[in-house]
Amino acid sequence: MNVRRFGELEVIARSPAGGPTHPTPLVFVHGAYTAAWCWDEHFLPYFADAGYDCYALSLSGHGHSRNRAHLDSYSIDDYVNDVAEVVDKLQARPALIGHSMGGMVVQKYLERAEAEAAVLLCSVPPQGLMGSAMGLMITKPKLMNDLDRMLNGARPDPSSLREALFHQPIDDATLARYFQLCQPESHRAIWDMTLFNLPQPGRMYRAPMLILGAEHDHLIPPAQVAMTGSTYGLPYAVLPDLGHGVMLERGWRPVAERIAAWLAIQLA
Repeated sequence: MNVRRFGELEVIARSPAGGPTHPTPLVFVHGAYTAAWCWDEHFLPYFADAGYDCYALSLSGHGHSRNRAHLDSYSIDDYVNDVAEVVDKLQARPALIGHSMGGMVVQKYLERAEAEAAVLLCSVPPQGLMGSAMGLMITKPKLMNDLDRMLNGARPDPSSLREALFHQPIDDATLARYFQLCQPESHRAIWDMTLFNLPQPGRMYRAPMLILGAEHDHLIPPAQVAMTGSTYGLPYAVLPDLGHGVMLERGWRPVAERIAAWLAIQLA
C-alpha cells in the first residue's frame, strides 16, 4: 500500500508487482460515513494483483483528506471535484467504481467528464435517497435513528453498524476496527442526494456501466437497484447473501471477480 497526497486529498494507491498489465487505471469512490480505507481491505490488493493501477481517494472531510473539521460544508459537487482532481493527475482516463454515496458521485461526475467505464455498487439511485429513507423509517426505525445520530457526530451502536453493512458473520474484533474508522457525513451532501442535486441522466456521458446491488442491503435495497437499472435502460444484478458493505463482507471475492470479468470485456 502506498498512501499518497494528491494535493490535499488522501489517496491509497496499489500497483501490480512489475507494473500494470492493463492501461486503464481504476479509481474507487467510497460511500458515506467512511473513507478510502474501506477499499484497501480487499478490493485494492485484488485488482492490483489482477494487473490494474488502483487509486482510492478519501473525499474532502473524510479520512486524512482536507478540512475534516469543516465536513458539513461539502456538497456532492465538491466530492465530484475531488474525483476530478485525482483523475487529472493520472496518466490515462480511468474506470470509476463507486459504492453507495460514491455511486452517486460517479453519476454526477459523468455529467461533466468521460470515463472508460463505471461500476455502481449498491449505489444511491438517480432518484435519490428519499425512497430508501422512507423504507428504513418503516422497516428499520432504530437503524434509521442511529444513522441520523451518526450524521450529527454521535458514535453509532456497533450492533447498528453490523446491521447496516453486513449480512454475513463478522468477528467482533474486525467490527470494532471498522467502528473506529467510521465517521460522520456531510449534512449538505446527504440533502443533495435526497433532493437538491440528483443526477441528470440526459446530461451524462454514457460510459459502459455495471449496476450491482446486494440481496440483504437495508440501505439501498434491491428495488432501489432496479430503479437505477430502469433509469439507464441497463441490466442490473442483485448479488445473493450479501449486505450493503459488499467490499467488506466475507464473501467479497465473488463481487470483485464479477467486476473484474466485466472490466476485462469493457476495457479490452
